[in-house]
Amino acid sequence: MMDIGTAALLSGAGLVGGVVNAVAGGATLITFPAMLAAGLPPLIANVSNAVAMTPGHLVAALTDRRQLPALDRRLAATAGIAITGGAIGAWLLLVTPERLFTALVPALIGLATLIFACGVRIQSALSRKYRDRGDLARDALLLPTAAYGGYFGAGLGVMLLALLTLTGREEIRAVNALKNLLATAVSLASVTVFAIQGVVHWFETIVMFAGASCGGVLGGKLIAVLPPPIVRALVAAIGALMTSIYAWRYWC
Repeated sequence: MMDIGTAALLSGAGLVGGVVNAVAGGATLITFPAMLAAGLPPLIANVSNAVAMTPGHLVAALTDRRQLPALDRRLAATAGIAITGGAIGAWLLLVTPERLFTALVPALIGLATLIFACGVRIQSALSRKYRDRGDLARDALLLPTAAYGGYFGAGLGVMLLALLTLTGREEIRAVNALKNLLATAVSLASVTVFAIQGVVHWFETIVMFAGASCGGVLGGKLIAVLPPPIVRALVAAIGALMTSIYAWRYWC
């Protein structure tokens, strides 16, 4: 049975993560280490964290559903690529030996932190490189990006946002709504794989989900007073700290 301290840790991390996701994104850099601190093995912690944070993507997509593109063949194909990538990433995670994934944890957190911190620069660099091939590049890069999301997930929103702005034709609000929809597709695909395989620790997941749900509502109210750049800087700093801690723990 979970003790009160662990429950408070998970629900508190979920609450903060929900606020962070609503304001700037990057919640996994907070919630995944909380799952590890609760005593879950790294692979199970990653799986359970992914399940706990999935509804946030769906809520965000539904909140701004008027900005979503029309349901046509183009959208169906794009969503299909995202679902396929998410399932592939989840499968790759489940066949990764626990010891190998444990060794990868510091690198994964560090990579996600770098992606999150340099999101604007990554977006700008991709836009310059693929300015004349936006549609082709977007389709080609979506599958590996979705697979990464199914495998680990942190930084997925930043990566999707960078890909979706390659053509430069859509307004930012419409791009953000589509990003949330594709992140939902990736998450639901990976969560389905995890649930079928029975690798989710549901009690910890539900506790964190409850906190994240409250955090999402609170974040929606605080978005007007919490400057996103400051929130991003704080999340990036936390990610860098977590990278150092787990590098020391698993590599030294």
